[in-house]
Amino acid sequence: SPSASPSGGPWPPSSAFSNPVLWQDLADIDIFRVDDTYYYSASTMHYSPGAPVLRSYDLVNWEYAGHSVPKLDFGSKYDLSGGRAYVNGIWASFLNYRKSNKTFYWGGCIDFSKTYIYTATSVEGPWNRHTTINKCYYDAGLLVDDNDTMYVAYGNTQISVAQLSADGKTEVRSQQVFSTPSSVGTLEGSRMYKRGGAYYIWLTRPANGQYVLKSTNGPFGPYEMRQVLLNMGGPVSGGGVPHQGGLVQTQNGAWYYMAFQDAYPGGRIPVLAPITWSADGWPAIQTTGGAWGASYPYPNVPRPPRQVKPPTGSDTFTGSQLGPEWEWNHNPDTTRYSVGNGLRLQTATVTGDLYSARNTLTHRILGPSSTATIQLDYTTMRDGDRAGLAMLRDSSAWIGLRRDNGQTRVVMTNGLAMNGSWQTTSTGTEAASAAVSGGRIWLRVSADIRPGSGRQARFSYSTDGVNFTSLGPAFTMGNAWQFFMGYRFAIFNYATQSLGGAVTVNRFDLTTP
Repeated sequence: SPSASPSGGPWPPSSAFSNPVLWQDLADIDIFRVDDTYYYSASTMHYSPGAPVLRSYDLVNWEYAGHSVPKLDFGSKYDLSGGRAYVNGIWASFLNYRKSNKTFYWGGCIDFSKTYIYTATSVEGPWNRHTTINKCYYDAGLLVDDNDTMYVAYGNTQISVAQLSADGKTEVRSQQVFSTPSSVGTLEGSRMYKRGGAYYIWLTRPANGQYVLKSTNGPFGPYEMRQVLLNMGGPVSGGGVPHQGGLVQTQNGAWYYMAFQDAYPGGRIPVLAPITWSADGWPAIQTTGGAWGASYPYPNVPRPPRQVKPPTGSDTFTGSQLGPEWEWNHNPDTTRYSVGNGLRLQTATVTGDLYSARNTLTHRILGPSSTATIQLDYTTMRDGDRAGLAMLRDSSAWIGLRRDNGQTRVVMTNGLAMNGSWQTTSTGTEAASAAVSGGRIWLRVSADIRPGSGRQARFSYSTDGVNFTSLGPAFTMGNAWQFFMGYRFAIFNYATQSLGGAVTVNRFDLTTP
């Protein structure tokens, strides 16, 4: 999509926008508007901080603004300590805004056990744990009603609505409001809305349908069900059926549906379509030839106050904290890294397994293809240390440095793998290497994440930042959905012998062809 030019130039910037609005792995969307600003929350599983919040002024151009869950404070496995939490953690959760106290509320069920609610008065934070509710609001959506009462819709197949106390800390009532007919199968991913006095629960049939429940008799029903879509073609070739996500109304009264489309190996990516309403209050998706459109007219919204931060560009890690586009693989050891003068990563784990190493820093890949390059200072590495840039998922590969017996080599390693229980089955095999010296190196990976099998990433390095040498074979990515999260670029440094070494990443660049 064209970048918005708020200060000058035409508005809207083009007659149409194209899908996906942001080709990044941002699933289980919750979306809403506060005045002239749109917000978007997504699932992050085992990545920390969790539940990123994105911001937009036009529904088309989005930037990272913060994270609702500053730390996955749900047990030691989330620290890669005494266990691992791959594919646990932040699943479909809710984010909404309560005008009466100018507060954002995020809530999610963790480990099928308890529901945690976090609050903040600004999406940038600070976010704080507001309460813990001793039951699982599975795949929950939050409605703040006109009278300020908060309702949570949740459940799998059996859909319930809970009413929260005025302070949002406890449940005062909960009741099942709908049982999914066996002809439909499973419904989940609840989002709850009110329009024209009617209550709606927006539900997905994973991973190929969307349904809606409507009650004209209050939030506890009874509800009537209608099919919104089933096996509808999506705008990204080779991808899945757009589904899940949520509805949002513009300042001018128009409604939109932001769903995600499965697009592995890259993950699940947001697609946007206009919604129309029938005279008797049922929503329908505007389609093109029966499918979700590859493009639609640009939303009629006010000119943005500023341009949002683009997804491409450079990071030199000069700020006092990492930008909100970054997430660690599990919670980091905060004593072992710093920013401000580059990203300094001290080794935090003695292991031979990248999947068990703490303080691996990840960044979403920008599709359909993009290239990540890091400039790395390795002068303070120690024998046994491994540092570099990975393509990280349940099958992985990396380019990086091995320091052994006082010598440093740049290596390409592939074949890292986890099984379906997310236990490591292979720590990888060195496929190519070259001797390096001088203490500074540029490492690069170019990734093609168009949906489908056989997609490849290619690794290269440079000693001057200008001339790059390819290293090792192309890495073929897996595109099964079971790990849920898509591939990410990942910066790592771990020890295989003893702690004490460090590297500094002076620059990260994300570019598209």
